[in-house]
Amino acid sequence: MDELLDFSGKVALITGAGGGFGRLLAQGLAKRGCKLILSDINQTNLDETLASLNGQDNAIAMICDVSKEQDCKNMVDTALEKFGRVDIGVNNAGIAHEMQPLHQLSEDTMHSQFNVNVNGVLFGMKYQIEAMLKQGEGHVLNISSLAGLGGAPKGGAYSAAKHAVVGLTKTAAVEYARKGVRCNAICPFYSPTAILGELTSEEGQALLARGTPIKRLSDPQEVVNAMLLILSPGNSYMTGQTIAIDGGVTAW
Repeated sequence: MDELLDFSGKVALITGAGGGFGRLLAQGLAKRGCKLILSDINQTNLDETLASLNGQDNAIAMICDVSKEQDCKNMVDTALEKFGRVDIGVNNAGIAHEMQPLHQLSEDTMHSQFNVNVNGVLFGMKYQIEAMLKQGEGHVLNISSLAGLGGAPKGGAYSAAKHAVVGLTKTAAVEYARKGVRCNAICPFYSPTAILGELTSEEGQALLARGTPIKRLSDPQEVVNAMLLILSPGNSYMTGQTIAIDGGVTAW
């Protein structure tokens, strides 16, 4: 195996592993030797992810509501109990909201976006980084969005939350760089995962793709391939970055 993508002996935590990017990343890391702690709020989806790993012995699945701090702590505690360390933390769990203009956003929508998309990332980072500091190294990868780098018409609460993820990522990178802990984020454009809802239809995807120079949406595996490259043990000098995976949207 190419040493740049050899995760043998590494221990990774992935939230939102019941589908989409989380499931594909679990599969990609597992076949490259990584030990896994996988979580999701949906047990059925989580069981399907675990089954897709083809008998991987070093994968543990557990329910986690990332909006609850104790659930996020339990993930890290389980990793330390079973595997003795935490090398990688991928804070992937997130939710979208019904598209609506800013003046129609409700208090409940704002609360739900920040409870899951911001607090869920913060709680994950809090305990992942604590473990990494004790061992002197580690890498956190947060899943933001292109909406975290610019405006998102009719997605204001989601955009605000994803901007907050970028802020947490950069702050952590500066705070912990000298202590061996790195923190980066990816900011994907639309990709046909469950979070898109009705926009996963062929017509919906075609409409969204018009906004990209490449004139198509990403395949989720393309995004996960970029995640694997960012997480590579050889990619040891990158920290504080928010990488747009967007088919060229930000180049315009």
